[in-house]
Amino acid sequence: MTVQLLLLFSLLVGPYVILTGLSRWTIGFKTGAATRARIGISLFFGFTALGHFIRAEEMSAMLPPAVPYRLAIVYLTGILELLGATTLWLPGLMRPAGKCLILMLVCFLPANIYSAIYRIDFGGHGAGPAYLLVRIPFQLFVMWWIYWATKQNWFDKKVSGV
Repeated sequence: MTVQLLLLFSLLVGPYVILTGLSRWTIGFKTGAATRARIGISLFFGFTALGHFIRAEEMSAMLPPAVPYRLAIVYLTGILELLGATTLWLPGLMRPAGKCLILMLVCFLPANIYSAIYRIDFGGHGAGPAYLLVRIPFQLFVMWWIYWATKQNWFDKKVSGV
């Protein structure tokens, strides 16, 4: 159960840690913190998107039977994850891509809750509702990481010139 989340955490945060070390200990190698974090986001979503294509049938079981076109939804979300992972690097699209990735994770939350409650044996959900005690905070962390790395400012106070 936790091995999968540790792998995902490593993909997300590992590049940041490694590149931070290289930036500090290597002369002439400098990358900004947000750039280092976005590398991990791209790896994270590139990896998870593969699951949407390699294990699509298993992932479709994470959606309630009443949801139509479950397999198509899995493929579509895999494509969206790949688009998000790549558009983070296109000038002018980093922030919108970050917003879309965060929104997508919010939309995934009900499927993760359903999967844990019904013990769908995929991605650790077979452990049952207890899995959500780890999964939900991890998902919130991923959303925060994207928010920070893509320089979102939703909560900045807007001061009007009155």
